[in-house]
Amino acid sequence: MSLFLKFSKLSRALTSRRPRSTTNPEGSFRRAWASIGRPLRWIYWLPLGLGFTQYFYTLKTIRGRSMQPTLNPNTSNWDDIVVFDRYSVNFGEPIQKDDIVALRDPIDGRKMLVKRIVAVAGDVVKTLPPYPDAEVFVPEGHVWVEGDEPFRTLDSNTFGPVPLALIDSRLMYIVWPLDRIGPLRPPIPPVPERGAPRDFRWNSNLAAFEREQRRQARVTTRSTTTSHS
Repeated sequence: MSLFLKFSKLSRALTSRRPRSTTNPEGSFRRAWASIGRPLRWIYWLPLGLGFTQYFYTLKTIRGRSMQPTLNPNTSNWDDIVVFDRYSVNFGEPIQKDDIVALRDPIDGRKMLVKRIVAVAGDVVKTLPPYPDAEVFVPEGHVWVEGDEPFRTLDSNTFGPVPLALIDSRLMYIVWPLDRIGPLRPPIPPVPERGAPRDFRWNSNLAAFEREQRRQARVTTRSTTTSHS
């Protein structure tokens, strides 16, 4: 057999054993799209999420003790996580007394404060130290805010009435910890059951109710002010 024929047979044998290419252009495209599709979906939905938290509802973690015992009570080992409603504030629903709100710090606009609305425009407030005046008339377009724990709070007794424009949102719901989940409820006087011990919870509820009564007694409401004028 000639050398040429031997070479031809060897070449055909090697060619027949060469693995066929398994490259599938369509499959490669699908794999590439799968690798970038998830980030693109996040980018697609990101403006919707940002718009929702900016104009409707947002979650905030409460830090500090100025709103004790309403928020972050000593009986809890966790910081409260709450839902704040921006929609009602952005679209003009009136701010009312006893609302708990998030607002820009009038002294340092980079900070957010969480306080209770104690008085609204037209009310007269008997102030607490360190405010220099014994009483303050709340002007139009302003509110008077305080923390529920008067000895651990920076509030209107330091910086005076607050413009409504500084209010960011209104607290609606506690979502964490689970044993306190639910909307905030106004304090009510505890009713002792016959033979039941007055435990720590009973005393805490009584203290919260008495604190609310003292706070309300310091405010002369708009209607009362008008009737005396």
